[in-house]
This record gives sequence, structure tokens and C-alpha cells, in this order.
Amino acid sequence: MIRKTTGTSVASLILCAFLWSSSGILIKLVDWDPFAISGVRSIIGFITMLFFLRRPHFTFSADQLLAALFYSLTMILFVIANKLTSSANAVLLQYTEPVYIILFGRFLLADERSTWIDWFAVIGVFAGMVLFFLDELSLDANTGNILAILSGVSFALTTIFMRRQKNGRPADSFMLSHLLTFAVSIPFIVRAGPPDLRGSVGLVLLGVLQIGIPSFLYGWGVAGVTAVSTALITMIEPVMNPVWVALFVHELPTPRAIAGGVVILLSVAARTVLKMRKIY
Repeated sequence: MIRKTTGTSVASLILCAFLWSSSGILIKLVDWDPFAISGVRSIIGFITMLFFLRRPHFTFSADQLLAALFYSLTMILFVIANKLTSSANAVLLQYTEPVYIILFGRFLLADERSTWIDWFAVIGVFAGMVLFFLDELSLDANTGNILAILSGVSFALTTIFMRRQKNGRPADSFMLSHLLTFAVSIPFIVRAGPPDLRGSVGLVLLGVLQIGIPSFLYGWGVAGVTAVSTALITMIEPVMNPVWVALFVHELPTPRAIAGGVVILLSVAARTVLKMRKIY
């Protein structure tokens, strides 16, 4: 069995973000109701996690339940936000997550004090995100943007309550969350009817590669590094989206998007190295 170290935790989160980023391409394979997609993706993700974790350890502790509830809320809010605002706005506003982790972590993670390098990295990443999505952003104040912000808050609380289980098995919260998301989506699945063959393949890929394996990797990673580190490392996800598009749709990102991605990666990498070497 692989021993948990900072290095393996960071590697797990990088791979998690890489697999998460395939959602945009894979969802295009499924011409189905978004809530039905979320529910079936989650139940397949739950089954995939059983392969890695075997029997779930549901303690129903406050931390486990809150992490599961907030992650389910994150997934649902993000789906709705994407329907009401641009994808760029939804991603950018959700990834304000590290700010909320720093603010809430002062009270919920007393042993994880933020430093100037954390704020420096957050500012760098956010600047890169703005540059990355500049051509697609909308400044209109609407319900979708508000829900995207709320998904960032719920994602931050997910990470915090996952991190509070660092001495246990945080991934069980994701297993519980996937069951909850599936239960909420059952009416939409029934109404949507069976997907076609292409959609079925897309759902399996989403459940196994895009949410199931990453859920296991995230649970492993969050137990080994701080909540802020977890949030910043997984910000590689939006950077990878145009890579998938370039590979499968043959649409190259703009120079500005490439520059924004470089800023994000450099900010995360610099902070990770400084933290690991305790230079801050």
C-alpha cells in the first residue's frame, strides 16, 4: 500500500484535477437532462469508489455528513449556475473557493493558519482565471452568478469538513454525497427516459473517470495537505479544459487563455514548492 506523504497527496490532487477537467468534453456525449446526468454520474461514481474503498465506512459524524451535504450542494448549484450564466462565469466564481477556505478556516481549522504566500497564490490564481476567461466573461448581475458564488462557498466548506477528517477516511463523505445526489435526481432520471448508446458510453466515462476515481484521489489528497493547498492544486482543472478541447475538438486556446493558464500554474507551483520547503 502506498504510504501517505505530502508528495503523494499533491500527486493525487493533480491527477484528480486532470480527470475532473474532462467533464466538458464527456458531457457533450450525453444529450440528456443535466440533473439526470449528475445523478447517474454520481451513482456510477459511487460504484467505482467501492472498487477502491470496498465497504463504505459511514460513521454519520457531523464532519462526514456536512462534507457530504456541501459537496452534493456544490454539484447541484454548479449545474444550475451553468444553465443560468456562462460557463466561464460559473467556473471563475466557483473557484473563489480558496478565499472562503482562508476566511472560514480561521474558525473551523484552527491548526491551519494561512500565511502571506497563501494570499499571494490566491491573488495570482484569480488574476490568471480572469485572464483565462476574459473573452467569455459577462458582468451582468444575475441569479446564475449568485448561485456560482454559493457553489464556491459550499465547495470551500466541503474541503474544510473533508480536511477535518484527515485522521479518518475523508473519501467516505464523497460516497455519501454521491448517494444523496443520485436520490435527489431520481425524478429527473425517470422523466428523461433511457439515453442512447452514445449517451450511455458518456455516462459510464463520466461516472468512472470524471467523478469516481477523482473522488477517491481527492479523499486521499485532502488528508495529506492543508485545505488551502487542496483548493489551489485542484485549480489545475479549468486550465486543463482547453487541452481536452484542443485534443478532441481541434480548437486551440487563445494566447490570452494560454497566458492565464501559465499564471495559474506558476502561482500554484510556486506556493506548493515554498510550502513544502517551508520558505514563507
